[in-house]
Amino acid sequence: MIKKPLILGIESSCDETAASLITENHDGKPKVLSNIISSQIDIHKEFGGVVPELAARSHIEKIDWIVKKAIDESGRKIEEIDAIASTAGPGLIVCLSVGLSFGKALASSLNKPFIAINHLEGHALSPKINSELDYPYLLLLISGGHSQFLSVKDLGKYKRLGTTIDDALGEAFDKTAKLLGVEFPGGPQIEILAKKGDPNKYDLPKPIFNKGGCNLSFAGLKTAVLRISKDIKNEQDKFDLAASFQRTIEKILYKKTKLAFNEFEKQSNPIKKVFVVAGGVAANKNIRSMLTKLCDEEDYESIFPPKELCGDNAAMIALVGLEKYKLKQFNNLDYPAKPRWPLDENAAFLKGAGVQLQ
Repeated sequence: MIKKPLILGIESSCDETAASLITENHDGKPKVLSNIISSQIDIHKEFGGVVPELAARSHIEKIDWIVKKAIDESGRKIEEIDAIASTAGPGLIVCLSVGLSFGKALASSLNKPFIAINHLEGHALSPKINSELDYPYLLLLISGGHSQFLSVKDLGKYKRLGTTIDDALGEAFDKTAKLLGVEFPGGPQIEILAKKGDPNKYDLPKPIFNKGGCNLSFAGLKTAVLRISKDIKNEQDKFDLAASFQRTIEKILYKKTKLAFNEFEKQSNPIKKVFVVAGGVAANKNIRSMLTKLCDEEDYESIFPPKELCGDNAAMIALVGLEKYKLKQFNNLDYPAKPRWPLDENAAFLKGAGVQLQ
């Protein structure tokens, strides 16, 4: 019987310390043996956001224990691991360096291959853990740090079709929550508050709604929420603003996704139309429901990762490591941390003042 590869994945790009072991079952499908995630929410809550130095210190304190726990829960021995895959970017460099250094040291001590992983590629491939997913497919990656449409042609082959020109969607959710008095991380609470409110109460702006193709913008929307939040008089006003924000986001994503469908079909001419939504904001039930309905209207198959794999985790890192291991795509132990590491490295940088959109 041929031994299936066993890959250890390590993730420390922001405020989760995570480790996972993954292998394949008898028919070659990925099989997660363990997936341990340690969140730092309690550490950063009082500051209203992630403090890089505190996050890095927590990673250093926990990573050895987290990796050991992942190995123990997998039921396998450390000597059985075939390769170590660590997130090398993008992310906070002080945080990235912890998991990256640990992974390199472990790979060296075990004399096993080391694989540097792009965190975004982990999100891009995460649905493969529980779904049949063939290339090419259209990806909407929506998280706290990124919001973009990408044509996924193959492992390592990405074409960006649209991106945010300012804030990421997850960032807009978190900042709106903070303005409404919800403690960090408040983004997921917006959806809960919205259920109690009137989504038509406030007419919020939809930046670059009628221009810019499938590029996105959320800064103007966030500014409008800031202005209105100063006049909130009671809890119902708060619920109404949350509901109006949620509904506005859905309208923006509905239109921009339709435009991305057209661009994807024009560029890729796919035999089968598949739309994948990944990243932390992909856990939002209303957004999932709206995008699923849109896919039904446009004859697309919609695929989402399980909610526990939408946020940062090491199973997705181990999965990309598994794919790269089979292709013998290994890295040297001097591979650097990359705070900025776009999936489409040929795409123009579209952020900040002066961005020109048609």
